[in-house]
Amino acid sequence: MFVVLAVAAGLPWPAAFAAESLPPTLPLGAPAPDFRLPGVDGRTYALADFAAAKVLVVLFTCNHCPTAQYYEERIKKLAADCQSQGAALVAISPNDPNSVRLDELGWSDLGDSFDEMKIRARDRKFNFPYLYDGETEAASRAYGPTATPHAFVFDAARRLRYVGRIDDSEREPQVKARYVRDAIEAILSGREPDVARTRAIGCSVKWAGKGDAVKSYMERLAAEPVSLQPADAAALQDLRRNQSGKFRLVTFWATWCAPCIAELPEFVTMHRMYRHRAFEVVTVSLNRPDEQASVLEFLKKQQASNRNLIFNSAQREPLIDAFDPDWSGAVPYTVLLDPEGRVIHREIGSIDPLALRRAIVGAMNARKPW
Repeated sequence: MFVVLAVAAGLPWPAAFAAESLPPTLPLGAPAPDFRLPGVDGRTYALADFAAAKVLVVLFTCNHCPTAQYYEERIKKLAADCQSQGAALVAISPNDPNSVRLDELGWSDLGDSFDEMKIRARDRKFNFPYLYDGETEAASRAYGPTATPHAFVFDAARRLRYVGRIDDSEREPQVKARYVRDAIEAILSGREPDVARTRAIGCSVKWAGKGDAVKSYMERLAAEPVSLQPADAAALQDLRRNQSGKFRLVTFWATWCAPCIAELPEFVTMHRMYRHRAFEVVTVSLNRPDEQASVLEFLKKQQASNRNLIFNSAQREPLIDAFDPDWSGAVPYTVLLDPEGRVIHREIGSIDPLALRRAIVGAMNARKPW
């Protein structure tokens, strides 16, 4: 019997995080460090739970890292293949959720909190336990992963025999060398792995200590200017055509609409998460033109530094028709357009933030190379 243990991580080290404070990577031949960590399934796991395993693979991965996401299905398949030989797979997240900036979530619908790990494991149908080490990161520091994913393969005596990448390409069709699988087979056959060490290439672990940097980042966001521009029928037609070359999320709202006010912070967050990709958020207020000052004041309080429009006329129907003749005029009303102007997601009424983030990420990621 052998086990695969997955452990989570994140994106690049902050410049202020001194290199000497980073934990060293476990050397070849070293014993597997113990751990006692909570899993998304409600259990607590320790190294002793896998004592019967002939091979133990500790694989660092996480929710938000795009490289880790590339590998999710391969990890699941590896776990299933291992189980057919009496294997098990465990996942642990070392990331401190408070050390992850919003822009570092630009490839994900979820962050790295324990609750979000539960959602990821459920919805992606992980067939292995997924453990959380973001509270103290003690176990993760004992292993010393540098990136996600990062694999550590131990023999039956729990001595490290391979450390590095899962394989040689995050794009599965281009894989030529399967380092972890080869190491497992070698150990089970009583041989030394042909390759004992490779570089782990991916997102760096989000070690605790970045809280001040994240706070400074949020303060910079809060200081960004907020503006509001009147929109006539022509502007709304242009908005709907979407010739920006980006995915465009448009939400229609008003200060007299309680659900609109409640969900507006979600759009600000999505703007901050995804704006460094080919994506933009545009809010359009149905308030009357003489309310422009109060609408702008509200948007400033929300730190809505995305593009903001307001109907330029109290005669709303021509403006509604200019954007969408089939829209009743009820708010909130939210539309996600692709770069060619096609509607790929539409919500009449309050949004489901997670479902909308998934629609955004899914649409953008569908255009990245696989």
